[in-house]
Amino acid sequence: MMYGILGKTGLKVSKIGLGGIPIQQLNQCDASKLIEKALEYGINFMDTARGYTVSESLIGNALTGGRKKVFLATKSMAREKDALKKDIEISLENFNTDYIDLYQFHNIPNLQELEKVMAPGGALETFVEYMQMGVIKHIGITSHNIEVIKKAIEYDIFETVQYPFNAIETQGLDTFGKAYERNIGVIAMKPFAGGALSNKKAALKYILQNPHVTCAIPGMCSIEQLKENMGAMEEMPLSEAEREDLSKEAAELGERFCRRCGYCKPCPAGIDIPSVFVLESYYRRYNLADWATERYKSMPVKAGACEKCGLCETRCPYGLPIRDMLESAKKVFG
Repeated sequence: MMYGILGKTGLKVSKIGLGGIPIQQLNQCDASKLIEKALEYGINFMDTARGYTVSESLIGNALTGGRKKVFLATKSMAREKDALKKDIEISLENFNTDYIDLYQFHNIPNLQELEKVMAPGGALETFVEYMQMGVIKHIGITSHNIEVIKKAIEYDIFETVQYPFNAIETQGLDTFGKAYERNIGVIAMKPFAGGALSNKKAALKYILQNPHVTCAIPGMCSIEQLKENMGAMEEMPLSEAEREDLSKEAAELGERFCRRCGYCKPCPAGIDIPSVFVLESYYRRYNLADWATERYKSMPVKAGACEKCGLCETRCPYGLPIRDMLESAKKVFG
């Protein structure tokens, strides 16, 4: 296993961590077997979230007696301090622990929401309180909006940033370098572009070779996936042929691939366009059809509300056929 220091947290974490989204579909027995094998391979960083249904509990139960072997990272969508207190207490219970190594603001979509959590009465106050008590050891932030990450690294409070990074989504490269200069750990989520990249080993090698990225967190729900991911380390470095294949695949996928930048918003009909595509990705690529469908149904405005005005497409920096993509999502979710 390769390890790196996660910025100013000082944590020595495995370069490949375990992403906690797909594990939701396992029962406790299979989840425990997967995590036991991950520990054998040297994985010591596991990332999940309050919003990932039973993910925290599956991981916590699997680590009974082995808590000291791993650094646990989770995240909350809470934006106010009291709501975050509730989430932290639930996470502690789920993990069967009295401390969490890294707690993160989850999916801050824009600068206005970042300001909200940083303002008096915002969730940051709870983070500081629990850090002073030693319950939370380190604080981080995740987003799909690179402007949020750019702003976050200007604050002294954040020790890590988590952002999509893969052979398709490379818009964070310059910002990763700046985070590295400030000794802020960089965690790469979506290493396979939501499952769009077919050569998983090459995709991981592409990330591992970047000196500014501390850790990649591919989602795993089987020992076979775990072995495939670990194989990337055995075949370093990335070959020129692999690089060319990734570039070719990125070019082919790019035309209909949502980077979740949010520039298409606001939609006149009120559709949260990037969230629709995220859920469709989970449906198609993570074998989480029921989970994604449940969350899609809870959305106040669904893909079918599209009025075909095309305003979103004039804003999209990637020229995506968003109206057609929304129609596709509508058919997926019914």
